[in-house]
Amino acid sequence: MKKYKVGIIGATGMVGQRFATLLENHPWFSVAVLAASPRSAGKTYSEAAGSRWLMTSPMPESMKNMVVLDAEKDVKKIAGMVDFVFCAVNMDKQKACELEEAYAKAECPVISNNSAHRATPDVPMIVPEINPSHAEVIETQRKRLGTKRGFIAVKSNCSLQSYVPAVTPLMDLGVTKVLACTYQAISGAGKTFKTMPEILDNVIPYIGGEEGKSENEPMKIWGHVENGLIVNAETPNVTSQCLRVPVSDGHMAAVFVSYEKKAELEEIIKRWESFKGEPQELNLPSAPKQFLHYFRENDRPQPKLDRNLENGMAVSIGRLRPDSQYTIKFVCLSHNTLRGAAGGGVLMAELLCSKGYMD
Repeated sequence: MKKYKVGIIGATGMVGQRFATLLENHPWFSVAVLAASPRSAGKTYSEAAGSRWLMTSPMPESMKNMVVLDAEKDVKKIAGMVDFVFCAVNMDKQKACELEEAYAKAECPVISNNSAHRATPDVPMIVPEINPSHAEVIETQRKRLGTKRGFIAVKSNCSLQSYVPAVTPLMDLGVTKVLACTYQAISGAGKTFKTMPEILDNVIPYIGGEEGKSENEPMKIWGHVENGLIVNAETPNVTSQCLRVPVSDGHMAAVFVSYEKKAELEEIIKRWESFKGEPQELNLPSAPKQFLHYFRENDRPQPKLDRNLENGMAVSIGRLRPDSQYTIKFVCLSHNTLRGAAGGGVLMAELLCSKGYMD
C-alpha cells in the first residue's frame, strides 16, 4: 500500500489529539498538516495544545514542532499538501458543514468525526465491518459537489458503536425492537475528571442531542443504497436513554432486543464470536482480529478492564439472557474515542484507501 499524506483538522481537541497518537506510527498514513482555530494557528503543536494535552501517552515527537495552520483560512493550502484529511472540529453544525464541503471542493477527501453531514443521503456513514458498501454513494456526492477526488465520509455517533455492532449479526432473525440505555464516559464530552468535577460521585441523566442520534443514526447504517443515495432502514424501532457517568473512557449500553425467529442463547453468542467484515478479511492495519468479544463472566465487560481490548477497536459483550418483555437482553462496551471516534475514522480511511477512493 502506498504512503498517504494526511492532515488533522481540529488537531488541538480531544479527538484530534487521539488522531495524532494513532497516526504517529501508522504504516500507511503520514501526518503532513495540523490545523485548528485561529487561536492556535501560527503556534507549534506543542505551544497550541500546551497544558490542554489530554492523552495519557505523550505528544508525538514528530508533531511537536509542526506549525498549526488555520483550519478555515488555509483550506486550499492544506488541500495541496495532503491526500486527505481527518476532521474533528469543535464548531456549530452549519459552519462544520461548510468547512467540510470547502475541503471536498478543494479536491481533498474528508474523513469526518463531526455530526454535520450524518443525515446527508449521499454522504456515507460507515462502520467498516457493517456497511462498507455505502461507499458507493461517493460517486453521487462527487457529482453534486462537482469534484473528481473530493468527498466527505462520516463516522457515526460514538454512543451507538457498542450496540449497533452487537445487534447487526441478529438482524436476519427479524429484529423488531431495540432499547438501548447508554452509560457514557466523560471523554465523550471532551472532558477529564480535572475539567469536569461535577461528574464525581454523580450521574447526569441528559446529554444534549444524544438520544436522537442514538435512535436515528442506526437506521442509516442499516439502510441500503438506491439510485446512488442511502435509504434508511424502516425497522427495527430503536429507542434510547443516554446518561453521563463518572468513567474516563468507554461507553456502555444495556440493550434489550425483540426478534421474530427462534434462536438459542448459544447460537447468539456464536453469531457474535464469528462475526467479521471487510476490515478483517482485508487485514487492515487498525482492524481488530475479532470484532465482537463475548464474556461469560457475570461481571464483564467493565470499562476499566475491557475498553482497550484489541487496541480499543473491539466491542465487548456480556450478560446475555432472556427477557420478560423483549426476547433477550445484554450489555456491551466500546472505547468511545478509539472505536467510537478517531480509531473508527482511521479504520474507515484504511477501508476507503483499499478501495481506491483516495487515489
